Amino acid sequence: MRVRSPRTHRFRRFLITLFFSLPAGHLAAGQTRPGGSQEGIFLVFPFENAGVRPSLDWIGEGLEELTIQRLSAAGQQVFSHAGRLIEMDRNGLPSSTKLSRATMLHIAQEMDADFVVFGNYAPGDNDVTVNVRVLRVNPVALLPEVSEHGPLASLMDLHTKLVWRMLGSCDPNYPLNLDEFSKLQRPLYLGAFEQYIRGLLANDDEARLRALKEAARLEPLWPDPAYAIGDLYFQRYDCPAALPWFAKIPPAHARSVEAVFSIGVCRLRMGQPEKAEEAFTSLQDDIHRNLVSGADLPEILNNLALASARQNKFDAAMAALSRARDLDPDEDDYPFNLGLLALQKKSLTTAAAHFSEAIERQPDNAEDRAFLIYVLDKLKKKKEAATQREEAAEILGEKELPLLKLDPKSPEFFAKYQRLKRELDITSLMLQLEGPQTLNNSSAETGTPRDAAVAHIRRGRQELGAGRLDLGEQEFRAALATDPHNASAHRELAEIYRRRGKLDDAAQELQLSLAERDSAVVRTVLARIYLEQKKSDLARIELEKAVKLAPNYPEAKELLEHLEKSKPTGGGK
Repeated sequence: MRVRSPRTHRFRRFLITLFFSLPAGHLAAGQTRPGGSQEGIFLVFPFENAGVRPSLDWIGEGLEELTIQRLSAAGQQVFSHAGRLIEMDRNGLPSSTKLSRATMLHIAQEMDADFVVFGNYAPGDNDVTVNVRVLRVNPVALLPEVSEHGPLASLMDLHTKLVWRMLGSCDPNYPLNLDEFSKLQRPLYLGAFEQYIRGLLANDDEARLRALKEAARLEPLWPDPAYAIGDLYFQRYDCPAALPWFAKIPPAHARSVEAVFSIGVCRLRMGQPEKAEEAFTSLQDDIHRNLVSGADLPEILNNLALASARQNKFDAAMAALSRARDLDPDEDDYPFNLGLLALQKKSLTTAAAHFSEAIERQPDNAEDRAFLIYVLDKLKKKKEAATQREEAAEILGEKELPLLKLDPKSPEFFAKYQRLKRELDITSLMLQLEGPQTLNNSSAETGTPRDAAVAHIRRGRQELGAGRLDLGEQEFRAALATDPHNASAHRELAEIYRRRGKLDDAAQELQLSLAERDSAVVRTVLARIYLEQKKSDLARIELEKAVKLAPNYPEAKELLEHLEKSKPTGGGK
């Protein structure tokens, strides 16, 4: 039995941690960055409260977010808060965990970061001291501490100077003076920023909304609270309330892509396929116009196809869905939607082929199997339908096949079952927006072997995200030619092999990656490959090692539990 990963797809698992925070304003191809962009990517952790006032704990998360914004506005590459949390989750670390420097370094190595930023703050009655340290990843070195002290009310200006001095400690030749650096930053009222951070940290939706709306009131031209409010309503399926807030996000903002995508989703939900098509088409055109390679994103293609299908534009819908299916070889939603379109066109044989592919991608999806059985019955293929029912009983266990209330003559029937993508994985887009400028300007030939290897890996990930396996493989091999012991290059090559069905080669590359750097995530991926090869004993060994490395890593724990409960799937050695 082929075991599939959860919704976070395997080939994106390595990429998602490269979720960058963009500078203010999307960069068109060839556009230069503001200021003097230093080579390397920063990873920022929350600052610790070294004082005795728990009411100011929000400042720790706030300084992380503010540091990300300051670095990004100055043209630096920096991982987002979301990217850090995803990587911590992959390692089984709760977001609130206090991390040692060794753990931060390990996370940075997993993410291929170049600099780790961490620090603390000590608030007094009316003043505050903020300290920041930078840990260089390779070669490992802890740079001198940078400190700033001043009135608490001047925290925003104090922090701007702190980050500027920090960049100078990383690069003695940093070209911007304080005035030039400050002009790149967005002026923010401290009270608005506090409300924004408190809103993000609030556990209750209503408390979150109150704080975010207060931040938006205090800084009406600041898009970040508006996006957060729109996203909160969006997650609550309240599209009429979400749309006005998403409309406030300017095209140059880092979250504009997600805002427009959410607007398109809302339009589909509200029965407005023409407006949805307009939103998704504009998004697609913008990506093609502004990015070096014009890469497509499968979620956009999927939803664009659904908008087209609901207007009876079936050829355009089929073309977009086929491209989405090819870009993401693990997701079953795309072949499933293709099957629905074929069923709507009364092409039963084609529909059966698409539903079969969906099942191959995710064997335990009951709805995929129910539709395949329905089509096989319509084709009067009783033997094949019976086989599918037997397999469903074996794989699904107590989980029964859903009862399909089908009326293929009704367009509403197809809209009911179509799988709309609610979330946009913009990892590959971020790589496109952030990658080319640094990669084209980096001196791979004159830098260290690791610098050159990292440049090749980032280019390779860009190609992999766009579905160009041959070009991705070239870059990963170039990385290994420069740095033969690069664990990241080996694990990326493994993904290339896996997507080509070369599982033995994929397993070998993952083993080489583990020989250079142990990782619970890589061991879990290796376990999945062993399961695809029906080597359950080897898979169990890898999962046990993964859980030992990261006891709270949910994916390894869940897969190990699944393996313990299931019947043996084959030889292990």
